[in-house]
Amino acid sequence: MSDITLTRTFALVGHGGAGKTSLAEAMLFHAKVTDRLGKVDEKSSVLDFEPEEAKRGGSISVATGHFTHKKHPVHFVDTPGDDNFLSDAAAALRAVDGVLMVGDAIDGVKVQGEKIWKFVREEGLPAVVVINKMDRDRADFDQAIKQISEMLEVKLVRLQMPIGAGDDFQGVVDLLSGKAYTFEPETGKMSVGEVPAELAEEVEAARETLIEDIAEADDSLVERYLEGEELSPEELAGGLAKGVLEGLFCPVVACAALKNMGVQPIMDLVVQLLPSPVQRGPVKGVDPSSGEEVERAPEPDAPLCALVFKTIADPFAGRLSVVRVFSGTLSPEVQPLNPNREVKERFGQLLLMTGKNQKTVAQALPGDIVAIPKLKETKTGDTLCDPAAPVKLQPIEPLPAVISYAIEAKEKGDEEKLFAAINKLLEEDPTLRLDRDPQTGEALLSGMGAVHIETTLERLKRKFGVECNLKTPKVPYRETIKGSIRVQGRYKKQTGGRGQFGDTWLEISPAEPGEGFVFIDEIVGGVIPRQYIPAVEKGIAEAMAGGVLAGYPMVDVKVRLVDGSHHPVDSSELAFKVAGSIGFKKGAAQCNPTLLEPIMAMTITVPEDVLGDVMGDISSRRGRVLGIEAKGNMQVIKAMVPMAEVLTYQPELTSLTGGRGAFTMELDHYEEVPQEIQKKIIEEYQASKEEG
Repeated sequence: MSDITLTRTFALVGHGGAGKTSLAEAMLFHAKVTDRLGKVDEKSSVLDFEPEEAKRGGSISVATGHFTHKKHPVHFVDTPGDDNFLSDAAAALRAVDGVLMVGDAIDGVKVQGEKIWKFVREEGLPAVVVINKMDRDRADFDQAIKQISEMLEVKLVRLQMPIGAGDDFQGVVDLLSGKAYTFEPETGKMSVGEVPAELAEEVEAARETLIEDIAEADDSLVERYLEGEELSPEELAGGLAKGVLEGLFCPVVACAALKNMGVQPIMDLVVQLLPSPVQRGPVKGVDPSSGEEVERAPEPDAPLCALVFKTIADPFAGRLSVVRVFSGTLSPEVQPLNPNREVKERFGQLLLMTGKNQKTVAQALPGDIVAIPKLKETKTGDTLCDPAAPVKLQPIEPLPAVISYAIEAKEKGDEEKLFAAINKLLEEDPTLRLDRDPQTGEALLSGMGAVHIETTLERLKRKFGVECNLKTPKVPYRETIKGSIRVQGRYKKQTGGRGQFGDTWLEISPAEPGEGFVFIDEIVGGVIPRQYIPAVEKGIAEAMAGGVLAGYPMVDVKVRLVDGSHHPVDSSELAFKVAGSIGFKKGAAQCNPTLLEPIMAMTITVPEDVLGDVMGDISSRRGRVLGIEAKGNMQVIKAMVPMAEVLTYQPELTSLTGGRGAFTMELDHYEEVPQEIQKKIIEEYQASKEEG
């Protein structure tokens, strides 16, 4: 049985375009998992295997990979860095024991990297920072370190110093060993030599700073260091690992992943500094029967506990559930319990996946990441556990969607096929949402951004052969009243035989905001029999649903039923329902009716250099800025903006900020629509009625 202390499980995280996949491809190449260096821009990547990824030249979903380095089994998750697919990256962090945070030597870390770093910190994951693209023009290692340190609010300690930059990048100096590593481009062949003379002084100063930082992480070392004692290489390595594990600092290294330069030392650091499952310790969950907290130790003979952190929906191969094992041994011989669905699952095989390449394995141990085909009930975020010792891990919550489109089948009659296909993709991508707006009746597809929705449509066509149309969704306006009135609603119909008669007097007035519809029965003396009063209320409620201005539902209206009359033969529930409806429509139209629009609470994070442009744009959208606060070198704007003005905000903010801005929004309240806009909405409604 494998030694769990040797296993390493980590994620590559960072902003889109930082080079995470290129670094992972180089690791697979050096570990001889692949026989050639996969490249994203040449569409030869093993990990970015989806056609949509090849088209865009970047990851849009997590991919897993595996290799062995210096007798250590290593599992990794390559995560997307684009805002549109951030939720997938955040979910993957639940499945790993450490991260390589990839920035670059030109931009440091962009806002997407800052966002994913927040999730890294929430999970308490140890990290090594990799500054990639040292071979590019304007590469500046020192500036990147300064920017990343400020942006992520983290202490960085240099383990390496680059030898050259841009076209002159040759390799790195390892500050602890004092050795220089140089690399042949493409092959990655590494040579070990002496530190170049021109760097000797700088290297010595940086080494002293590094030793001081390491000593501060360990009380047993700091005293000896201050007394001038020489610390051994083993003590320094131990102090460095301790500081990383406890999150006191993040070591920082350099590479040029696309040229395959500097990759082997990073692989060494993965096994030296990132923790094993044993070092990370037990995973905590709850006993589903008692609700009490329980722990599962990372031991092969402990009760099974595993988390499904990704689902891949394939129309041919079926569903693949990607699982991280935390404790126990997972194999086809066991029938694990899914406590989230209260079912036992059966499966026939376990797969190790590197990109889409699959290899059957007999079992999976703590720290392993494997895929299980065709589980019937299990979904992303579910736990699989030993039925004799059930445990439920905290479910994975997808991030909230930021953009919605109305969706309909391109071909009439394809609606059922379309929604069945979308539901399959919902299993694969929990950040997608499919809702039907009860007010507008539209089917709404919501996601993390325009690119997210666009790739979803491409997948629908490629995987399920179904096409659809997208439209900007209708704004769910509402109507209310600002005045009061007393009005009669009378319905009389005589056509021979039994007629219809209902007579009501209503007092209509505004209710408090948020009260909805308040109906008060003030009938005395039986002028309207008891059995007809619910029908009056129902008639008013139905009239409110269609509004009186532009067909939108009415809210925050109080109606008192104060008087009326009935006929002993001709009165009926139907007659009083119609009478209530007639009275309400007539009265509400005279109560100064007005339109209300949804107002969104927005949090917009942008670089300081575009703050003025973004604030001006918010004002042009009838928005109100409530406050601004600095966060590193970013500015966070809190604002209230009408929904109608931000239905397509995501691509527009991307354009304004060069892709560096990000936002979240949620419905906060409703406000009255300005009169000139109301007039336009009502005119459009009247025109559509006439056309219809």
